Amino acid sequence: MLEYRKDPGGGYRFVVKSEQGHPLLESVSFPNREDARDQVRQLKPAALDPVSFERRTDHRGRFQFTLRTQGGRVVGHSQFYRSEAGMENGITNIRRRLADLDP
Repeated sequence: MLEYRKDPGGGYRFVVKSEQGHPLLESVSFPNREDARDQVRQLKPAALDPVSFERRTDHRGRFQFTLRTQGGRVVGHSQFYRSEAGMENGITNIRRRLADLDP
């Protein structure tokens, strides 16, 4: 499932959700909805590339991933996960969802 949201600042973000409706990835802000849609179209190749996913741990020990385009631009961030395995499962799910999305 893909959802577009308007920011308080007037930009647009997209949220990729799991089959159960949980957010897997929230994008950075784009100036308009069409730019956000264009980015979604370009994500399919990036999602197949393992280097597109930057994994990190915050100071509380929570895990999060960042998705980057093949050019290195940050597209969005995941929610925080309590375990590394949960984060890896989130990456697997986002890959599946992006392969099936119709922006």
